[in-house]
Amino acid sequence: MTLVTGVVLFPGSGSSSTHSSLIAMEEALQPLPVARVDFPYRKAGKSFPDKAPVLVQCVKDEVRAFASSLGVETSSLVIGGRSMGGRMCSMAVADENDPLHVAGLVLVSYPLHPPKKPESLRTEHLPRVSVPTLCISGTKDDFGSPEELTNAFATVPGSVTWQWVENARHELARKDAVVADVAADWVSQLSAANQQD
Repeated sequence: MTLVTGVVLFPGSGSSSTHSSLIAMEEALQPLPVARVDFPYRKAGKSFPDKAPVLVQCVKDEVRAFASSLGVETSSLVIGGRSMGGRMCSMAVADENDPLHVAGLVLVSYPLHPPKKPESLRTEHLPRVSVPTLCISGTKDDFGSPEELTNAFATVPGSVTWQWVENARHELARKDAVVADVAADWVSQLSAANQQD
């Protein structure tokens, strides 16, 4: 196991890499190098996300490029993001053909299902997520209740840490500092644990 040497963060579908919570996370994670990355559709000025395979490939390419720029392996990086961004990171890690090897995942407001469609679960890949995972969600998130989320993530073989933000919805509005502090603490604990292994 290795020290965590950097973090790569991806935004949700409706926002960009300049989202206030990603910036807050970058600041809280200092002095660790952090990359905040936009998906291709954002870079192209489009508002509607690309299909999942394009987004997952973007995660792999960007994480591998960041590792290369730091002169480290991807397995020493923590990756994650908000909503769709975090989900695509978890799918990249769980890819059966070309998995992305990382130290851990940070999933902020994981979008378990579309609002009011609890039957449309986004869980197929979760049993292949074997890395330590931090999940931060509001207790009033329309994309997954605490009970729905913990049940879904029970299939994850890696260790899962939950942080619930009371009465917060999917956007976790005005909770940037809380999210950033929780993420930074978890990353530093993961790094310390890895050094001891």
